[in-house]
Amino acid sequence: MHLFVSFILRATAVFTKDAVLFADENMDHCLMSTVACKVAVAFFQFSILANFFWLLVEGIYLQTLLLLTFVSDKQYVWWFILAGWGAPTVVMSAWIVTRIYRENTGCWDDDENGMVLWIIQGPILLTILVNFIIFVNVIRILVQKLKTPEVGGSHSSHFVRLAKSTLLLIPLFGVHYIVFAFFPESTGLEARLYMELGLGSFQGFVVALLYCFLNGEVQAELKKRLCKWQYQEYLNFTYRKRTVSRENSPINYVTQLSLLEKISPKKKTPKYQNGMSSV
Repeated sequence: MHLFVSFILRATAVFTKDAVLFADENMDHCLMSTVACKVAVAFFQFSILANFFWLLVEGIYLQTLLLLTFVSDKQYVWWFILAGWGAPTVVMSAWIVTRIYRENTGCWDDDENGMVLWIIQGPILLTILVNFIIFVNVIRILVQKLKTPEVGGSHSSHFVRLAKSTLLLIPLFGVHYIVFAFFPESTGLEARLYMELGLGSFQGFVVALLYCFLNGEVQAELKKRLCKWQYQEYLNFTYRKRTVSRENSPINYVTQLSLLEKISPKKKTPKYQNGMSSV
């Protein structure tokens, strides 16, 4: 859930930053230096950091499940949340303070000073490297588990299962970032743009599709909710139909008239009329 929230934040931050920086078409965004654009850029950098840290947390969590058979989710959940949101907050706080006192120019979207750049770039590269190591370790654990005698099947079936697991884990771990992570920005610029923008833009969708909407438990839960909703709609429809039929029936009409006569006050005869009748 936190990983999906980080993907949503990252996508929202991209649209927010572009909307603020390019709101005025007649003005060069490189010359802007407003509080709004600085907040938008800071939010953008925080969202990217949080997304990379939550990819790392997801890798650590998956490796923990594979190594430890009996592990409680509540035992480590607060540590995961603290690492996923706390670490980006600390890094961004240091980056904002450095920007204010050392390089408070423009909208903070330039990369003039290398030291300021590495405050954010360094932790991102660290998460990519650690996550790649965890990815290799998880594949190694899966290979060992497939080689055990308890797991049946032929070698070809084991190879297919391993290849499928590897392909499924690539978007979850963000392994594609390792291709250009430790190269200079000018190296393979066109290929880098296609790789990072193309795969990075659809990474959240692919992860949600593979691990949420195509998951058997999630599909069973959605079917159960759909059947429950359809049954509830059917009950409401039959109840409304039964109510309308009762209201329109002649027996109900006679019953309503009898009830109306019982609860309506009887008409009183004046006293002088009673006296004249007695005379």
